[in-house]
Amino acid sequence: MPAKSKAQQKAAGAALAAKRGDAKVSDLKGASRSMEKSMTEKELEELASTKRGDKPEHVGKQK
Repeated sequence: MPAKSKAQQKAAGAALAAKRGDAKVSDLKGASRSMEKSMTEKELEELASTKRGDKPEHVGKQK
């Protein structure tokens, strides 16, 4: 599943680093913390490796 925004991609990258032990889990905040807990390393890799291209910084909340 590709990332829908740059922010989602960055959060996945931070969560992936923590899951691999390259960063402290205690340093994670918000979405990256919940991603680290709920997603597998493979799922995080897929999100983090998405090409940025013309992705928006954030995606608005959908109704």
